[in-house]
Amino acid sequence: MEETLTIIIDETKKNDRLDKVISESEWSRTQVQQWIKEGHVLVNGQKVKSNYKVSIGDEIQVTVPEAIEVDILPEDIPLDIYYEDSDVIVVNKPKGMVVHPAAGHTTGTLVNALMAHCKDLSGINGELRPGIVHRIDKDTSGLLMVAKNDMAHEKLVEQLVAKTVTRKYEALVHGVIAHDVGTIDAPIGRDKKDRQSMTVTDENSRHAVTHFKVIERYKDFTHVECQLETGRTHQIRVHMKYIGYPLVGDPKYGPRKTLDINGQALHAGVLGFNHPRTNEYIELTAPTPPEFNDALKFIKNR
Repeated sequence: MEETLTIIIDETKKNDRLDKVISESEWSRTQVQQWIKEGHVLVNGQKVKSNYKVSIGDEIQVTVPEAIEVDILPEDIPLDIYYEDSDVIVVNKPKGMVVHPAAGHTTGTLVNALMAHCKDLSGINGELRPGIVHRIDKDTSGLLMVAKNDMAHEKLVEQLVAKTVTRKYEALVHGVIAHDVGTIDAPIGRDKKDRQSMTVTDENSRHAVTHFKVIERYKDFTHVECQLETGRTHQIRVHMKYIGYPLVGDPKYGPRKTLDINGQALHAGVLGFNHPRTNEYIELTAPTPPEFNDALKFIKNR
């Protein structure tokens, strides 16, 4: 069935484009623009265009279309489950696993595994991403929450929009960070020179904030904790590169001379949220995986 999400505009969003405001809710801007065009989005009860500039007090209603049934092949892939009930499942995704099917990755994804494990998943996020509330990159390991029904999905997305979900990552970066703590507040958008990459830019970008804390310093490297305030594509990887401390092993944003660990040293270790039905706060912690620990051991012994 269709679900409706309501967003009330406050001071922080005034004068932003409508499609940008809605895409803060983890949906792609392309998807949101299509919904606006099809009349699934109303502002104060009226249809408007994607470039409408919102005002304080505007009430935006987003009616998420019912998902189209598609034949996603369930696959008996083991899941490292940290929490599960009738509404939510939290899994510890291994490094190297793609979250949802896409061009080039139609099997072996987390969604394929979830389809075999769960009878039902929410349909809000579209036909190829059932249940997926937020994502982490293929080569990032760690905790990911998945909605088993549309009510849970809507409530969890509301928390992401309100920035009340706790998302802490551990990372290894090149360089020695002098400050013990810091905040990176820099908008992220597509790189004009490489459409497959993201970059800090003022053009067609989205607000992005990352907080970091130094765990330990080594010669030429730093072990850090990064906490997301927003959840943009490649956010930590882009932000750490922006301030001059790119992630170890990152083939896209890191230096050529880096450790060969098959992808960035980044782990989503802490995930906290209010349960969508009971409102009880749940916080889960997953230890860093062996490949991360091996890289850390190598850095320590240099």
